[in-house]
Amino acid sequence: MSTNISKQKREDLLEKINQIKTFVEDNSNDENARRLLSYLGEIQKDINGKKFGLVFEEHKEDIDEKLEENVPVICEEKDLFINNGGDMNFLIEGDNFAALEILTKTHKEKIDLIYIDPPYNTLKEGFTYSDKKVDGNDSFRHSKWLSFMEKRLVLAKSVLSDKGVIFISVDENEFAQLKVLCDEIFGERNFIECLVWNKRVPKNDKGIGNIHEYILLYAKNDLFKYKFMMAKDGLEEIHSLVADCKKKKLSIKETETKLKQLYKKNSYDRGITLYNAVNEDYEVWGKINLSWPNANTFGPRYEVLHPITKKPVKIPERGWRWSEDTFRGKLDYDNIIERHDGSYICGEIWFSKDENMQPSAVKLLKDVDRMLLRSIISTKSDGGIELEKYFGKKSVFAYPKSNSLMKMLIDSITYDNKDCTILDFFAGSGTTAQAILELNSEDNGNRKFILVTNNQNNICRDITYERIKRVIESGELNNQASLKYFKIDFVPITEKLYYEYADELLKYVRELVELEHAINFNENKKIAIILTDEELEEFTNNIEQRKECKTVYLGHDVLANGEQEDVLRKYSIKVHVIPDYYYKESRG
Repeated sequence: MSTNISKQKREDLLEKINQIKTFVEDNSNDENARRLLSYLGEIQKDINGKKFGLVFEEHKEDIDEKLEENVPVICEEKDLFINNGGDMNFLIEGDNFAALEILTKTHKEKIDLIYIDPPYNTLKEGFTYSDKKVDGNDSFRHSKWLSFMEKRLVLAKSVLSDKGVIFISVDENEFAQLKVLCDEIFGERNFIECLVWNKRVPKNDKGIGNIHEYILLYAKNDLFKYKFMMAKDGLEEIHSLVADCKKKKLSIKETETKLKQLYKKNSYDRGITLYNAVNEDYEVWGKINLSWPNANTFGPRYEVLHPITKKPVKIPERGWRWSEDTFRGKLDYDNIIERHDGSYICGEIWFSKDENMQPSAVKLLKDVDRMLLRSIISTKSDGGIELEKYFGKKSVFAYPKSNSLMKMLIDSITYDNKDCTILDFFAGSGTTAQAILELNSEDNGNRKFILVTNNQNNICRDITYERIKRVIESGELNNQASLKYFKIDFVPITEKLYYEYADELLKYVRELVELEHAINFNENKKIAIILTDEELEEFTNNIEQRKECKTVYLGHDVLANGEQEDVLRKYSIKVHVIPDYYYKESRG
């Protein structure tokens, strides 16, 4: 058994501290002695703390000080409202830590998917921290980045639903540190996978062509079983090519050659390239391995004869994946089709030219709805191309994320939950929004997004917002979508009692209700918000002019009398009581 040297050293140090405490206790009762005993107790507590995990220096940001003296609120830029019908989406301008503080009130455990592309903390670009560039010579460079990320990820976890997941893009500069940090925040058991994105564009600053980045994937709750699927990238192009070959009466061999050339040209994912053969009816098919893949599990072992040599084929080392009855049901020795490469198809089973290779199952691509999301993703780096589509060839944003990558990631977890809410609090150029809008258009989904980004160099207003606006108004979407533009603001609370600033906070409840319920009060006759007794009295007294209203959001401390309740019932108005948790902790 190995000796834990670190534990032994801690125990020796604690024993020495105990001896010092005993001496102080026995020799003095004055104030200084009690203070020293307190110090020693704190040291003991620190020594007995967690000894495995990520260690970094905690740093304070400007936003931390701001939040100590103010309550964050949101206010709408009404002239930027895009009222296009359909689902309501939100773009929030401001520090994302303040925005997350707000979202913990409006969306606690309500977000289904988070994707973020935080700053990579590269030596080349530096990392903006508290309005200053952190360069490679800063001895606390990594600690500042981790401190910055930790507080945001802790809040991000609180807004994820029980079935929620988070994708985090990162490169080699902070990958190792971020993995350990996420293990601590989300739990090591909730780590799902580290995806490798092959972006196909080499970066050569170390003598090696680096063409990949990482995407860490974590779940909120390991009790929920996730099934990540992806659409068949390029399926229409594959079927179109094969149909054209059939029309031109090309041979099966020639068709398969063209098919493989298409795969190579487009660098299709491995899931697609498994389907690289064509049958006599020009249907695309692939081979599915029949050996048991799990090293800890064994399948049945039975004899299968080769259709031509009549000799037993090789049995997989861990046995067959199928039972013998299932295998025999797929096998048809009476209909043997010889292929151009010397192999054979017998029903739904493929055999090599002889018995020395184990057979495989035949699976038609048309029978496969979706394939698993793979841990290595190869897509085009089309982020810049997508921006050019809406802004022209001028450079408006450095290193925008790939739109095709974003669509694949979002679709992989929302394909069977299309009425969900997605958050990106490092929104950048707005790729996440475009991906969601296009996915909804393609599969008639109702995914809604909340994007957060600061307005450094007018990014939020001139790029993120403008991109979303142009996508919505492009005429290329098959469904409608609307957008509200909110800005982070602050209400001072230093040295004030709650009642002294409660009325000021009340002014911003309207936007919080809109954000939480994805609705719009502006010029909307079907819904209303009532925050005071006076407003309720005015509403019920003039109910004839408000006949179209079907839903009222009522402040939690607004009490309707019997007559007012009768009016609301008579006109079948549904009442939602606005919770008091928006600013509850501010009351002190």
